[in-house]
Amino acid sequence: MLETSARLLKLLSLLQAHREWPGPELATRLGVSTRTVRNDVERLRSLGYPVHATPGVAGGYRLGAGAALPPLLLDDEEAVAVAVGLGRAAGGGVEGIEESSVRALAKLEQVMPSRLRRRVSALNSYTVQIPGRSSPVPPERLTTIANAARDHERLRFDYTGHDGTASVRDVEPHRLAHLRGRWYLVGWDAERKDWRTYRVDRMAPRTPTGPRFTPRELPADGDVAAFVERGVNTAMWRYRATVLLHAPVERVRGLPLGLEPEPVDERTCLLRFGGDDVAGMAAWVGFLGLDFEVLDPPELAEAVLVQADRYRRAVPGGSVAASAGP
Repeated sequence: MLETSARLLKLLSLLQAHREWPGPELATRLGVSTRTVRNDVERLRSLGYPVHATPGVAGGYRLGAGAALPPLLLDDEEAVAVAVGLGRAAGGGVEGIEESSVRALAKLEQVMPSRLRRRVSALNSYTVQIPGRSSPVPPERLTTIANAARDHERLRFDYTGHDGTASVRDVEPHRLAHLRGRWYLVGWDAERKDWRTYRVDRMAPRTPTGPRFTPRELPADGDVAAFVERGVNTAMWRYRATVLLHAPVERVRGLPLGLEPEPVDERTCLLRFGGDDVAGMAAWVGFLGLDFEVLDPPELAEAVLVQADRYRRAVPGGSVAASAGP
């Protein structure tokens, strides 16, 4: 009886670790016949584990999703990872999940071997969590967004901007990111024809989700973390600008900007920055000494025109002979 129980646990562990197992391979790993494997699968089913079987030469066994969550088998590394993750989740970030995380962690630690408890304790003792602004969000909002991104379905949601203005956004969701206590969505805004970053706590998704879309390539080499960092750093400003610089990206990177330009082709690149005063932003981009085009916002384009007229009026006669540039 003990041998059978141990074999069932090993079979369950194999099924949880692999998407599908051929019957003969399971029999080899367990050191039993394929008939015994079939009998053991029936025993697992009687215990509530939904084990699905596919007949034929290419068939096999796989563990499916059931009506209730069955007990999970974790190896040492997985158990430590789950315990540390639950400890972090108990500190906040997802609304209403703190208490559930504490209960789950208590259950896990109760059955965890002492050697693993020591590892988890050491990790928690020698890891410092840097507190930041925390804006917890409901778990179902995160799962709605994540499912839409996974299934490549457009997402419509009500959104409140940093200035309090409300709008409805139609976005192709790309990735969720967690930064300094807040959740962000990176996605392609269908109306604005551009990549944007949205704070999830300011979103109210509308269901059902929209039509399917073909995923796009995120700029900046697909680095979601870097993209979110840039978006968060400019979101604090009243105006967010995008200009097309007529210069190679290598040349712009050599300037003391503190910003990362995005290459467009061999001769041009995009630069995104923010500010509270469009007149000052227009003057700043002019100081770069490069030809440029204002792509967004319209207020910056108007400010550039105003300054251009002011400089023309500053020149006696309204024109000046061209001089050689650097």
